[in-house]
Amino acid sequence: MNVPRKALSPADYASDQEIRWCPGCGDFAVLAQMKKVLAKIGARRETTVFVSGIGCAARFPYYVETYGLHGIHGRAPAIATGLKRIRPDLDVWVITGDGDGLSIGVAHLLHAMRRNTDIKILLFNNRIYGLTKGQFSPTSEPGQVTRSTPFGLMLEPLNPLTTAIAANCSFVARAVDNQAASLGEILERAARHKGTAFVEIYQNCHVFNDGAFDYARDNKIRADHVVELRHGEPLVFGREHDRGLRQSGFGLEVVRLGDGITEDDLLRHDEKMDSPALAYMLALMEHPEMPEVVGVLRDVERPTQNELMAPGDGPDPDPGLGDLEDLLRGPESWVVE
Repeated sequence: MNVPRKALSPADYASDQEIRWCPGCGDFAVLAQMKKVLAKIGARRETTVFVSGIGCAARFPYYVETYGLHGIHGRAPAIATGLKRIRPDLDVWVITGDGDGLSIGVAHLLHAMRRNTDIKILLFNNRIYGLTKGQFSPTSEPGQVTRSTPFGLMLEPLNPLTTAIAANCSFVARAVDNQAASLGEILERAARHKGTAFVEIYQNCHVFNDGAFDYARDNKIRADHVVELRHGEPLVFGREHDRGLRQSGFGLEVVRLGDGITEDDLLRHDEKMDSPALAYMLALMEHPEMPEVVGVLRDVERPTQNELMAPGDGPDPDPGLGDLEDLLRGPESWVVE
């Protein structure tokens, strides 16, 4: 982690650009927590880069007083990967959305995680295309009525967490935009992780898909619908902490504590498991049939892409940069008549 020459406050990471999100958008909360985390970890503005694609979330780099790159639709992970390969000293963040990252950009997203590129990916999920005025996205739910599905969506959605786990991502987490404390903790852990960190953030779009995550955002009811993950602790939830999760065959089931069932019968969360099986089972749980998880599902160590491709691993221990003109006009070039 790059350490600044002097301590900076969250305000020092705010740019002078006018924020052009809709008033009340969940993106404001994520931006606020990000500035706090950058100050807490001592991030240097001159060696921190935010890379984005297209969408409401993609405005993020304009609002942070660091370096930023605004790429084309879905290509932010590819740009970030190239940047981290050539400048491993930089702290590189990718800001994407459920449309940008899981539609045209899904291949780049998958391969960045597969390679364990040392970048941090925040996927803002509002289950809708917000910037282009309310079409369905890859995470929109079956039956959802949008401007492009007036009779209801007939497709099954992509699950961002299972997608990341299937790519063997080394850090996978979910946060909720209005839960400031847990959001900040997860962003900090992602920043400190060595390798690809993927964080899905439930983000309310109150213009085109208001209330999509009320069960996880409303403090009056969220305890009955959300399991807060804590490493080494039993999977307990409910306002009265009277329900939990235990393994049943190849899946999980909800049980009520009491009548002979205790916390010892419940599954304990282990984010350090080499096998992604537990994380995958937790990611599969979806409201309303099951409670949904919030927190860190997986945090394991794997060699990063830069470590695997370090100089000295190949036949030439010091190939150097070479000369572009020699390469273009060398003996291996083709002449087309």
